[in-house]
Amino acid sequence: MSKVDAAKVETALNLFGSRNCAQAVLAAHAGDYGLETEKALQVAVAFGGGMGRIQDVCGAVSGALMVLGLSSGFREEDGRDKINLVYDRTRELINDFTKLKGTIKCSEILGCDLKTEEGQKFFKENNLRERCCEYIQLACELLEKHSFGSV
Repeated sequence: MSKVDAAKVETALNLFGSRNCAQAVLAAHAGDYGLETEKALQVAVAFGGGMGRIQDVCGAVSGALMVLGLSSGFREEDGRDKINLVYDRTRELINDFTKLKGTIKCSEILGCDLKTEEGQKFFKENNLRERCCEYIQLACELLEKHSFGSV
């Protein structure tokens, strides 16, 4: 894995103190691509908890994929070849994440139902926020490997 930008990881983890995992990853990288932090937070708000707490794709992964798309600099005139390249890197990032953590599904990562009071209590009592921090850090690290670079 290439050298990770420690400042990006730190920013993402600090944001995770008051924002969701997708927001943290996207907002930590947004400025590199001309996206205002506040807009990044708005874009990613629905992706926390595996998309609105349905616990599907991990929010940190979703945030990383948004950054990947920004890093591609894709323009409609780039055409199908560029889209295919972005899709290739998307699959590579997801595959690497899955190899390292076993899944990209929030429900499998956390083992509780965030839509219920019991699940949220389990999350807090078992300090699963720390697990989320590990996944946020990994998402940032994988961006160093898979993104197209900054503008």
